[in-house]
Amino acid sequence: QVQLVESGGGLVQAGTSLRLSCTASRRIFSGNAMGWFRQAPGKEREFVAGISWNDGSTYGANSWVLNSVKGRFTISRDNAKNAVYLQMNSLEPGGTAVYYCSARDGRTWEGLYSYWGQGTQVTVSS
Repeated sequence: QVQLVESGGGLVQAGTSLRLSCTASRRIFSGNAMGWFRQAPGKEREFVAGISWNDGSTYGANSWVLNSVKGRFTISRDNAKNAVYLQMNSLEPGGTAVYYCSARDGRTWEGLYSYWGQGTQVTVSS
């Protein structure tokens, strides 16, 4: 049973933007932190961004992004849509990878992620 579905990947030129989307089943999404990982050819999977659960009682949700993409990538979530997004601006060829949406059993973005999507390919040409 597929519970995380990514979309929005593609082939783009360096310097342009992409927005990745991920929709999740409510059982996985509600109350849990969400994250984005990526795996480039021949490299290990790395954690790109994470966002904690927020129930709307406080402004925004705690989030984290990888230093190398800070200022260019933004993670956000829409709890009404069970969706998490990764806005990627000023893409670089080094950003070429399969990007995976993930969720963990816990409110904060730090920790072990247990649920995975099938991945979406992002290819950045120079």
